[in-house]
Amino acid sequence: MKQQEPLSGSLLYAYGFSLRKQSIVRRYAGNNKVHFISQVAHLPSGSSLLLWGSHPVPSGLTQGVQIIRLEDGFLRSVGLGADLIQPLSLVADRSGIYYDATKPSDLELLLQSTSFSTGLIERASQLRCRIVEHRVTKYSTGSKSWQRPPELLQTGQRVLLVAGQVETDASIRFGAPVIQTNIGLLKAVKEADPDAYIIYKPHPDVTAGLRAKGQGEDKVSQWCNEIVSDVSMGELLTQVDEVHVMTSLTGFEALLREKPVTCYGQPFYAGWGLTSDMVPVSRRTRKLSLEMLAAGALILYPIYVSRKTGKATTPENALDELVAWKESSLRRSSVSRKMARFFIKNLFSQP
Repeated sequence: MKQQEPLSGSLLYAYGFSLRKQSIVRRYAGNNKVHFISQVAHLPSGSSLLLWGSHPVPSGLTQGVQIIRLEDGFLRSVGLGADLIQPLSLVADRSGIYYDATKPSDLELLLQSTSFSTGLIERASQLRCRIVEHRVTKYSTGSKSWQRPPELLQTGQRVLLVAGQVETDASIRFGAPVIQTNIGLLKAVKEADPDAYIIYKPHPDVTAGLRAKGQGEDKVSQWCNEIVSDVSMGELLTQVDEVHVMTSLTGFEALLREKPVTCYGQPFYAGWGLTSDMVPVSRRTRKLSLEMLAAGALILYPIYVSRKTGKATTPENALDELVAWKESSLRRSSVSRKMARFFIKNLFSQP
């Protein structure tokens, strides 16, 4: 199975896209024209209709029209999607969408059935190692680091990371049939392992004030030992012993770093023998290696477009750009902090 190509076809239609997302679609369609429409009646049979994420299929759709669902890929950007930053990768799914566990997605189907060649496995291994080496995550946000308290080093107490999510996200609606709140997840983790040191990291969109807190999230301190926010997930994952999630991509990022992951929902990376699954997915019967999972999710499934050229590229080149982008962002942040300290120091030194 080959790496995904950019969106193509002479009959591409897109429904329900904001102006910002229209620019994303055009970028990933390359030279292929996309017709943005407000009505779906009378679309020609054999055409393709693009929808974002889990957007409902509009009524009145002509038979024979192929639905393609678009969503951000797993190596995305430096900065949040809600900050209107263009993604480096996109997925185009003709079966479902990767976070909807109620039915198979293209990603699930390829993980279930692909014959992974030795060359592809080696490529995935090298890509994974580079992601870990450069501490890259989906958004690569956060400027601070975290170290486990000295007393934990003395006692050997295990550190568990619980990843918060935006509770209104479709990934919870379609992939978490039992526990659907952050505080519910924290309670379950605490009750299952009361002697562990539990860290809770709110979703970065919530921390930034771009999305609302979840139900009772103001009380999470009752169920954890520490709350961390402006800490890079790539840094934090090096310091913890286990990761517990509903459906968060943090679980996948922890697997890439060979950390034990417990899933209380049904994310795309659960059910393949790599995670502890509280709510198993019966359709997923194959046992995968970590490299097979990485090959499917990072090489075969997404489409990558270069920030520099606007053309289709490989995940390896996209990672190169992402690493350079991250380092440039950190340098700018450092310069900004130094300038701020300089002006504050001079302001208060005035007579």
